[in-house]
Amino acid sequence: MISLDINRKKYSVDVEPDVPLLWVIREYLRLTGTKFGCGIGLCGSCTVHVDGKARRSCQIPVGDAQGKKITTIEGLREDHPVKVAWIKEQVPQCGYCQSGQMMQAAALLEEEKDPSDEKIVEAMNGNLCRCGTYPFIKRAIKSAAKEGKGS
Repeated sequence: MISLDINRKKYSVDVEPDVPLLWVIREYLRLTGTKFGCGIGLCGSCTVHVDGKARRSCQIPVGDAQGKKITTIEGLREDHPVKVAWIKEQVPQCGYCQSGQMMQAAALLEEEKDPSDEKIVEAMNGNLCRCGTYPFIKRAIKSAAKEGKGS
């Protein structure tokens, strides 16, 4: 039995410890906001926070996630500056990559309150968007940084 702390809730799942965290989140816990993209950690669609850091859940064996605080897109509060900015700046097109993009952006803003354009590009570089909304994503991150000051 594997014990997990996801979105401030405790879960126990009966899976092998080498099952990817992504599959436990999606298939066992039915938290489907975290997406499967490439399965090899290159696209960023499966990005979650593990102890506050952006990580690719397809690359984390669930056994390694025990004892850590995991946050999925469902656990990012609705009034989080990143979620607000994503809507305000009309970022999503197809929307598939958006949960991973937002989780990566939220982790960036935890570390860097007012990131430069270069820092945004560097942090977001591993999150792919087939629709090419990169200018909207950058604008939303800048907006979230501005709105998040003092919160």
